[in-house]
Amino acid sequence: MKTITFAALAAAMTITAPAAAATYVATGTTVGGPTFNRPLAGSPPTGLSGVGTAVSYDVFGFTVGTSGSYTLSTETGFDSFLVLYSGMFDPSSPLMNALGADDDSAASFGDAILTSSLLAGTSYFAVVTAFSNGVEGAYTLTIDGPGTIAPIGGAVPEPATWAMMLAGVGMIGGGMRYRRRRTTLAYS
Repeated sequence: MKTITFAALAAAMTITAPAAAATYVATGTTVGGPTFNRPLAGSPPTGLSGVGTAVSYDVFGFTVGTSGSYTLSTETGFDSFLVLYSGMFDPSSPLMNALGADDDSAASFGDAILTSSLLAGTSYFAVVTAFSNGVEGAYTLTIDGPGTIAPIGGAVPEPATWAMMLAGVGMIGGGMRYRRRRTTLAYS
């Protein structure tokens, strides 16, 4: 009886134990990156910047393993700006899919912090950029939350890259459908 009670107690403790929080740290640079007209700060942002009209950016794609509240923060040597996108990021439509954008956190001038409720299995894209044009540099992006944080391989392809990939896949498919006819010669 004691072993059954102990086993039941151990199982109950395992079920009710809180999940360990996860932290993911990524580094990168905006130096020499592509440019876009960044959004204004807000959750979600509702307009585009008048001083950040051509800011260099870098994109970090990720998913989370557990739905919940996650905090993204930057550490930089420049006046950074952070934008979080859900599903996809299109630099030609910087407000589309934007969940939130932050300029300076309350704790530190120059570094940005965003807190957002994220869903497990959804693709998210953190875009690190600068407050104003001509400002670039290295950054550290930290993501904290209740579940695992997994990077999405590689950067987000530009629209022209997507078009080339689709054309290539179409050509491969067309080539696979094409079959050469074999000619059989019969000798008498």
